[in-house]
Amino acid sequence: MLQPLTVVVLVATGLLAILAAHHLLRRRLVDDPIVLTGAAIEVALLVQLVVGLANASAIADGAERATFIAYLFTVLVVIPVTVVIAIKEKTQWAMAVVLGGAVVVAILVARLQQVWSLHG
Repeated sequence: MLQPLTVVVLVATGLLAILAAHHLLRRRLVDDPIVLTGAAIEVALLVQLVVGLANASAIADGAERATFIAYLFTVLVVIPVTVVIAIKEKTQWAMAVVLGGAVVVAILVARLQQVWSLHG
């Protein structure tokens, strides 16, 4: 996997988490910076998916490879789902959902990098 891409995704999810926390504290709803940051993360995750699938054969252990591929696909769903929920939910807690989604993506990406570094 591309470690610089992992760093970019982790920084972007940190930015999304900060934006969501700021919105949560200010009782604001979803706005363009939240959506655009989420979209940028998704583009990076799509690149990560392509690179990860192309290099997944380097992981010899079948169970670890399956876990790696499952994480690649799962991480793609988190941000869009949390942003859609936040758009539909018109309370301040919508931003808590986005904040949680950003944390989940950061954890999944860190785990992807961990699996890759053990076997790649």
